[in-house]
Amino acid sequence: MTNNVQNLQGKIALVTGSSRGGGRGIALALGEAGATVYVTGRSTRTQSSRTDLTGTIEDTAEAVSQRGGVGIPVRCDHTVDDDVAALYDRIKQEQGSLDLVVNNAWGGYENYEDTDFQAPFWKQPMLRWDKMFQAGLRAQMVSSRYAMSGLFLAQKHGLIINTGVYSDIGGNYPVNVFYDTVKRAVATMTRGMSLNLQASETGVIALALAPGWMRTEAVYKHYGLEAGDPDFMRIEALHPTESVEYIGRAVVALASDPLVHKKAGQLLEAGSLAAEYGFTDVDGRQMPPFRV
Repeated sequence: MTNNVQNLQGKIALVTGSSRGGGRGIALALGEAGATVYVTGRSTRTQSSRTDLTGTIEDTAEAVSQRGGVGIPVRCDHTVDDDVAALYDRIKQEQGSLDLVVNNAWGGYENYEDTDFQAPFWKQPMLRWDKMFQAGLRAQMVSSRYAMSGLFLAQKHGLIINTGVYSDIGGNYPVNVFYDTVKRAVATMTRGMSLNLQASETGVIALALAPGWMRTEAVYKHYGLEAGDPDFMRIEALHPTESVEYIGRAVVALASDPLVHKKAGQLLEAGSLAAEYGFTDVDGRQMPPFRV
């Protein structure tokens, strides 16, 4: 597989939590491959969920269209079930089908600076736990349920990708007990979903996908850099990083693979998929899987 191939023209995708970060990178890569992408999140040009970070669903949708796809912004709070139901109803009415759902919404980094992220569990605020589960794990399950009942079961095909991290990377893990717990739960949930899907012969595939250390807007801010600054060596002083589009190219590779069903239920890594499918990051590097 090579980068930037328009091999998803005519495909309909939903990327949740795609106003910024990895979700934005996934949406852009899908757009570059020619897909129609529903871009969801809480940050709009009239009201943002983060006053400290740039990025809105309209910005991402416009960038998707500029890349050659079709970007459609829809404001959706993925912790509100009625919002999610309305989103899937809209996709069904406007498109009649859906090929790919990337469940990427994540609220676990909100109020990041309030308490040291590596503090022991008894010093961690329970709000952080709640955000990780409600705006992360639970949001993935709710979205997947509506995808199944609204479109996938009737059409007998579809791909669900739940984003997370590889949770057995050794070193000093768990860095954060809350984080490690919820991310392991993503992998466990996805494996269970896949078993249900296969047993019921739905034709739908579920898998989990882990990026490495991404240079998100929040990471740039943490290191005192402007988002997207090409001089990011200050960030890489500790460990090599990857752009937010690297995981996006992994999603494109999976969505383009006619044998993706063989990966059902697995927790995959962007770095390993790059080696398998032959894609690189935007700077031409082929970053290996993240390890501490």
